[in-house]
Amino acid sequence: MAKGIRQKLYEIIYEADTPAGKWFDIILLWAIIASIVMVMLESVEWIDKDYGELLNIAEWVVTILFSLEYILRIITVKKPLRYVFSFYGIVDFLSTIPKYLGLFLTGSSHFLVAVRALRLIRVFRILKLVRYIGEANQLSKALIASKAKILVFITSVLILSVILGTVMYLIEGPENGFKNIPHSVYWTIVTLTTVGYGDIAPQTPLGQFIASIVMILGYGIIAVPTGIVTAEIAHLDKIDTNTQACPHCTAENHKDDSNFCYKCGGELL
Repeated sequence: MAKGIRQKLYEIIYEADTPAGKWFDIILLWAIIASIVMVMLESVEWIDKDYGELLNIAEWVVTILFSLEYILRIITVKKPLRYVFSFYGIVDFLSTIPKYLGLFLTGSSHFLVAVRALRLIRVFRILKLVRYIGEANQLSKALIASKAKILVFITSVLILSVILGTVMYLIEGPENGFKNIPHSVYWTIVTLTTVGYGDIAPQTPLGQFIASIVMILGYGIIAVPTGIVTAEIAHLDKIDTNTQACPHCTAENHKDDSNFCYKCGGELL
């Protein structure tokens, strides 16, 4: 009987195919959003002064909810340490612990800064939203799949930035604001990314000509990583997946006809 209850809780917490699982995700999603709003409101002095007690009570309600979720996730998975030390496990822990630590750090003036930092750590609950947004999971998978191509692209951009920065240092020189090569590379990166702070600007005709080329290159460079990730997303769209999570390692996004986990090889229930 206990095994059946554990399996039922696992389906509710880790999967979204059942009505109960969907309601669990919806409730938790709104709790995350509410907690993030509360953290932001607490940073407004007059709101914290007038409604601080109410926000504190609401925060305790959310913290207890997150604590129960964290405990249930540990006891329902077959290999709890894999969850505890996974990305989402760490995020869930950081989302829960600050409120409890605040109980032990209050009362001492030199701990006030630490308490303030702990309150701000709660904003990392926004990372919990990723778990409940399928498109975010798909985007992260596309980024991981295209990381090699993106790494090569970024390396090429850095090499180009060093070369152009060195050229601009030789042409413009310290008298025109290009004080050294690192400073010139900084200007190149700012210009390539089309940010353009304006704190450094070429003064010579040749320098302005090269700057114009760098600006035009910037528009083309911005489009490259977008195209790489978009191609990976299009490839992922052709693969049918479901919300079934592995009971051994909590991996998600398995193919519809999968019997075993693609990550750990455990049997899917």
